[in-house]
Amino acid sequence: MSAPPQGSARDSVPGAGEDLVAAARDIASAAGSLTLRWFGRRDLGVTWKRDGTEVTEADRAAERLVRERIGEQFPDDAIFGEEEGGAIRPDGRTWIVDPIDGTRGFVRGVPLYATLVALVDPYGPLVGVIDLPVLNQTLVAGRGTGCWLGDHRCTVSDHPDLRGALVNTSDYNTFEPSQFEALRAAGAMMRTWGDAYGYFLVATGQAEAMIDPVCETWDLAPMPVIMSEAGGVFTDVAGQPDFRNRAGIASNGSLHAAVVAAMQSLPGDPDGG
Repeated sequence: MSAPPQGSARDSVPGAGEDLVAAARDIASAAGSLTLRWFGRRDLGVTWKRDGTEVTEADRAAERLVRERIGEQFPDDAIFGEEEGGAIRPDGRTWIVDPIDGTRGFVRGVPLYATLVALVDPYGPLVGVIDLPVLNQTLVAGRGTGCWLGDHRCTVSDHPDLRGALVNTSDYNTFEPSQFEALRAAGAMMRTWGDAYGYFLVATGQAEAMIDPVCETWDLAPMPVIMSEAGGVFTDVAGQPDFRNRAGIASNGSLHAAVVAAMQSLPGDPDGG
């Protein structure tokens, strides 16, 4: 589900279409707006999942709204969400939903969480949306339609290499020390504007790379089409273009190979410390 078979022309891959992109944007925005009812409250109904992460009433309500809207507008499509599960349909279209990306920050009143909605088809990611409810900003991209923030078409930065590049991540605890040191040695400026907001910064040209060594499918599903349509690149940490591998690197493209190389710097490697 990452690329058309070899020999297929790019023009033969179906585009998203503006109406579909607009529908995805509106669904994500509605769910994001719903989460604001809970944001900043103390009574969030927080419980803990088996993996040790938080989930709130807002997560569940937002995903339920997304599922209801998709069911009304696209009844033949499958849905795969963080809170209610599902599966990606290999021979059709599947909506992938993360109702609150950054729940840990959300419950602590951090305003950088996002609602993520993606649509994938047999060719790969078709539409991707990052909705930032508190910031009132929605980034949307569709295959062949560009990457947009409101009326502004977004493009990645033209910074050429890691020296002086702004590189974000969600959690340094997911790095091997040798990986982190390789990035620092190359001159990268490391920050933790992470989760979907880190990808948002790359797509809008405000950062050069975002690295998630450990995450989930729903965290990454919107990112390949967003990055591609903004002129950047998305792969996993091994350089493979598949969001289902539960690890992600997004960049402006110019320094992507350098970021992947740094992430291959592991203990015991000749260059890995």
